[in-house]
Amino acid sequence: MHSLNSSEIEITTFFLIGIPGLEHAHVWLAIPLCLVYLLAILGNCTILFVIGTEPSLHAPMYYFLSMLAVSDLGLSLSSLPTMLRIFLFNATGISPNACFAQEFFIHGFTDMESSVLLVMSFDRFLAIRNPLRYNSILTSARVAKTGLVFLIKSMLLVLPFPFTLKRLTYCKKSLLSHSYCLHQDVMKLACSDNTVNFFYGFFVALCMMSDSLFIAVSYVFILKTVLGIGSHRERLKALNTCVSHICAVLIFYVPIIALASMHRFGKHKSPMAMILIADIFLLVPPLMNPIVYCVKTRQIRQRVLGKLGLK
Repeated sequence: MHSLNSSEIEITTFFLIGIPGLEHAHVWLAIPLCLVYLLAILGNCTILFVIGTEPSLHAPMYYFLSMLAVSDLGLSLSSLPTMLRIFLFNATGISPNACFAQEFFIHGFTDMESSVLLVMSFDRFLAIRNPLRYNSILTSARVAKTGLVFLIKSMLLVLPFPFTLKRLTYCKKSLLSHSYCLHQDVMKLACSDNTVNFFYGFFVALCMMSDSLFIAVSYVFILKTVLGIGSHRERLKALNTCVSHICAVLIFYVPIIALASMHRFGKHKSPMAMILIADIFLLVPPLMNPIVYCVKTRQIRQRVLGKLGLK
């Protein structure tokens, strides 16, 4: 630490938090935490391996599913080190630079997953609305370009976060609210003016919320198209192709909207509720997305069982 003036000391270490009141059980909590992470990494790597090695799955829908798996892996690996350090070794300290790097990757992969879910909704609309031209419109080259654009957009969108946070002065407070670093959580520790961080963070949040709005609009058009199908059986068949995506959207957006709302507007928020929602936000989507798509997508399920010798 070094002195700013006679009354302020700049903080050079942030402290993360596990689960307050259950510090004595952190080692035991680390066991299911490790299991969840291993299953999430195994599940998403399995999705990537199966799609990559099966020529029959080299189609737009499965390419987008691969992008979703990459986003989930990024979220898991970005938060894994600090969470395991806290629960296994009670090592809560983290340097500001490491914290800024972590929140960059967490927010970057979060925005990437949001973008992938958006383009997947367009993919479902196109498959239902114009199935005959589906493969000619969404070619492999266009899907690859789309993925690259979304990756660059997501990283550029959150790139200012570490630099704007680094410009702030941190004193008096050093305890963060979660087991990992988030932009809105870190900037609240600053004792200098963080107006720029607040408004830019709000802008990034609006960009992600706009993704959810466009997803909702896509499903309005999907429902309109489905209702125009004469056969009841064909309507159910068309809607069934969207179930996995709807589940992924709900699993992703419900906790992130709840967490963002509590951070910005919650006056009497429960610290325990915030911690649990924040952990759900990073733990559940990477774990559940491979399970949902394996259960609901026959082609993926058959290939996975085939690789395991369980046909």
